[in-house]
Amino acid sequence: MSAHSLRKMLTAVDRWYRRQGRELPWRVGPKQRDEGTRPDPYLVWLSEVMLQQTTIPHATPYFDAFRKRWPTVQTLAAATWEDVSAAWAGLGYYSRARNLHACAKAVAGQGAFPQDAAALRLLPGIGPYTSAAIASIAFDERIAPVDGNIERVVSRLHAIGSDGTEAGWRAAKQVIATHAQDMADALPKDGRAGDLAQALMDLGATVCTPRNPNCSICPVWDFCEARQQGEQERYPVKAAKKATPTRHGSAFVLVRDGEVLLVRRPASGLLGGMMMPPTSAWTEEKASDPLEGAPGRRIAWVQVGEVRHVFTHFALKLDVWRADVDATARVEGEWLSHEDALAALPTVGRKAVALALGGEKPRRLN
Repeated sequence: MSAHSLRKMLTAVDRWYRRQGRELPWRVGPKQRDEGTRPDPYLVWLSEVMLQQTTIPHATPYFDAFRKRWPTVQTLAAATWEDVSAAWAGLGYYSRARNLHACAKAVAGQGAFPQDAAALRLLPGIGPYTSAAIASIAFDERIAPVDGNIERVVSRLHAIGSDGTEAGWRAAKQVIATHAQDMADALPKDGRAGDLAQALMDLGATVCTPRNPNCSICPVWDFCEARQQGEQERYPVKAAKKATPTRHGSAFVLVRDGEVLLVRRPASGLLGGMMMPPTSAWTEEKASDPLEGAPGRRIAWVQVGEVRHVFTHFALKLDVWRADVDATARVEGEWLSHEDALAALPTVGRKAVALALGGEKPRRLN
């Protein structure tokens, strides 16, 4: 694409964004920017962390709750891990919550967020994409963040495909990133890199969609090589997804007088530091002893069903067991009310406890 065409395309994207850009709770729109309002890097960072592997409708209530409870990075840094992990429950990918809290402490110790991507990458949990997104959106650094939406838009603009292998897709992503950076570099002197990044994100989310892209209203229709080929939906050509393996385990829901027993998982590993009902190990094959890992083996456990949850790299099937005890039972953990337990749990734990408390008649195994 010639320099002249690139400038024309950037103008078209900016005009479209001013008319059609989404209003999001963490966003400072172009008109606000014109009036001198600057994006808050804390809110940009918080939204970017929450939106990793999560949709906007799902993340928005969590963002609003975090913003209300911890309005600055300093207040989030001063929060306890227990409060942060409980507030995060249900967003998934819990290592992000640990890194979020650690990053808040690091930024509070420095006094403010660094203003360039290179320095941002030194913070806990901030990788290449997140550092570029914060630097671009909050500080207008001319660096291109490439999320799935921007990836799709740029791939179609330049008809960048691959052979469908992992190696081919990695190579294609490098070419896509180069073209995205060319766009950031070509901004006029008064252009805002943050507006460009968010415009391309919105374009991919609302017009240049994975299925049935609405090319007739696209501001870059004239520049799109995939559209000219009539093969918009062919791009991007990603590597085929691998089959998701399944692991098995048991979850043990111990109940007494309106309370549920929860334990905190080790700080490292999957669901690190999160509250959960006690569970067995999660293994490729079902254990020969389904009560392995149960607190109080002499307790009368009753199986009430199964829950399934999909993590990033595997699916998990948990046999759910329930037992009712009185105050004399000696078990390690923390007793929480049903309501507080459900609020504190990650999604898979909430599924198990909700099943056990859901009024289903317990079924004794033969």
